[in-house]
Amino acid sequence: MKITTEQLAAIIKPTKYEQAQLEKITESIAQTFDRYDISTPLRACHFLAQVLHESSAFKFTVEIWGPTPAQRRYDTRVDLGNSPELDGDGFKFRGRGWIQLTGKTNYKLATTEFGQDFISDPSLIHDYPWAALVSGWFWKRKKLNDLADLDDITSITKKVNGGFNGFDDRKMWLAKSKAVLLNAV
Repeated sequence: MKITTEQLAAIIKPTKYEQAQLEKITESIAQTFDRYDISTPLRACHFLAQVLHESSAFKFTVEIWGPTPAQRRYDTRVDLGNSPELDGDGFKFRGRGWIQLTGKTNYKLATTEFGQDFISDPSLIHDYPWAALVSGWFWKRKKLNDLADLDDITSITKKVNGGFNGFDDRKMWLAKSKAVLLNAV
């Protein structure tokens, strides 16, 4: 599945980027689609719906840090691979990428997947193409292509978000993506 900068601009409208930034985003999407078998228009639409919501139309590739009470608890979340001590792991391994990679364990897994040291330099993930690629990697690990093939935004959202935060926004992005990509087939 290929997407052009013109198609992407139409989907994210009224959000605008300089042409060079739009091309960088589009190239990152192309790499991600190729690597993670996001190979049909419907899969592309569902992937875009989720990442457009999660990143606010590619504006954010790193979690906005308050810290909120939930974010403060990240620091000792051993289930995320962070240490049980208050040592800054929560902030260091906060969410990055379009679908936010969170916790030291996930950063280690991504390091293995990509051969890139995200443990020593987690900030690499908020740049391109990593912001896109880690999102595609998450997509594959959660088997979201299967749900996209069923056009099941509810189940996809649950696996991406853990709940239904921003569900109406995700549905809006899905409709916009379908209007552009399904009509282009």
